[in-house]
Order: sequence, then C-alpha cells, then structure tokens
Amino acid sequence: MSTVVPEVDSLAPATGLSQGGRREFVRTALGSALAAAVLPASAQTIKTDFTGLIAGEQTVPAGDIQMPVYVARPEKAAGKLPVVLVISEIFGVHEHIADVARRFAKQGYLAIAPELFIREGDPSAYGTIAELLEKVVNKVPDPQVLKDLDATVAWAVANGGDTSRLGITGFCWGGRQTWLYTAQNKAVKACVAWYGRLVGKNDALSLVNPIDVDGKLNAPMLSLYGGQDTGIPLDTVEKMKAALAAAGNPASKASQFVVYPNAQHAFNADYRPSYEEASAKDGWTKCLAWFKDHGVK
Repeated sequence: MSTVVPEVDSLAPATGLSQGGRREFVRTALGSALAAAVLPASAQTIKTDFTGLIAGEQTVPAGDIQMPVYVARPEKAAGKLPVVLVISEIFGVHEHIADVARRFAKQGYLAIAPELFIREGDPSAYGTIAELLEKVVNKVPDPQVLKDLDATVAWAVANGGDTSRLGITGFCWGGRQTWLYTAQNKAVKACVAWYGRLVGKNDALSLVNPIDVDGKLNAPMLSLYGGQDTGIPLDTVEKMKAALAAAGNPASKASQFVVYPNAQHAFNADYRPSYEEASAKDGWTKCLAWFKDHGVK
C-alpha cells in the first residue's frame, strides 16, 4: 500500500515560467487548498475533521502514469470497506472534494477521489474558469477518464475495498462522468450524479453523452439538479427522464431525479456563492440513503 501523505495547509500553489516560456506549476498536496479559480472562499465552507480517519494523497497506477488520488477511510474497520468513487468538478481534487471524501469516510466508506486531469495539467493553479477550460478540461478525452476510473477501482480492490459494494458520485463535470462510467462498469451498484450535463456535442473527446447511454446503465442513478441552473436547462432533464422510462433496462427504469426549485448549479459547493444549504443537505441525505438502499453499504 502506498504511504499516506498528510494534508499540509501551509503549502500554496506557485506558478512560474521556464526558460522556454512554458508555464510550470508546483502542485500542492492533493485536497489541501481550494482551486485558484474559485477564490475567495465563502464563509460557509464546510470543514470535515480527520478524527477517526486516515486521509491524504496516494497514487494509483493508471496506464503510463502514477495518478494522484485523495483517499479517506475509517481508521478502524473490521474487514473490507464499501467503496465510493468521488468525481470532481472542473476544479479537480481540491479542498472541497477532499472534504466530501472525508464525509463519506465518516459514514464507513473507502472514498477515493482521483485527479483525472493530471495528464493535462494542474486544474487548481488556473486563476479563471475560462483559462482552466481552455488549457485543461476541454483537452480531457472521455475514454481516458473511463480507463482511469477502472484503474482506481482496481486499486481499491488491492487496498481494502470491497468492490462488490461499489458506488460512484460526481459533481458537475464529474456528474456527467458518473453517468458514463455507470454505463460501462458492471460492478457499480448505485450512483448519484449532482448537476451533471446530460446532452452535448459528440466528438473525438466526447464520443457519447449521458443521453446516449440512457438504456445502458448498470446501476440505478439518483440525479440531483437545481431548478435555477441556467447551464442545464430543465427540458434536458425531462428529456432524460423520458428516455430512462422508455428504456428496457431495469437499472434505467429504477433511476430517479430530484429537482430543487430554488437551487442554482453547484448548489452543493459550500465554498461558492451558489451554495444552497437546504438543497445540499437534503441531497446528501438522499445520496447516503440511495447507496444504502441499493447495496453499496
């Protein structure tokens, strides 16, 4: 097993230019700070403590690289643990995603948040969302992500995880990837997508979108959306609902949607102004119940 790297709050992102003019980044310990593009943090940012947990950065062999992952687990556990993959927003595995992983660990899970942007750059270091999308996020191919998630699941098997009890959850960009991965991996028992985009263009990076795999889900999906989300029109949610209901696949038919009327996009992101406490708390409660009811815990 890899050595856990503890969180170090004193580390801060640094950027510079090499002699050749190429931008270089000094990466902080995974999950130790918020991404630069989301600063300053809101006052309501949640801080989940480490009491009773082992948590920090490890690495997973993923193709030709060692992929950083943030891992959180109970310090004392009898036997193998149920596994939850936590898939980040476009900001990567920054402090908020690490905190979500610790929340799952407090509930008895082995929670793993892989840094799926590692080949393209450090998403935490870019100061604007526009630059982050251009330089990193929009260069990440879906097939690469799916292979990296497979590698993460394989690592979990070798490191105390019971992947017969495998769940996956993701936020925004990660919500979309949650849909796609659930259609690929037959081991997934349950999944929860938070405000993940459902439709979009199909190209070399995005061969399919969630609407294209509506009848291929291997596990029932709980989807959580904001009624005030201007980036994910509610008509696309209705379109997906109809597609799932018409599918002959039992997991698709068992999937459910919750739309919170007063919530914006990223309503669970407690470090941002979009945070909507009532919706976030209800979504978290429903997420835990969904995993429990469908055999993840």
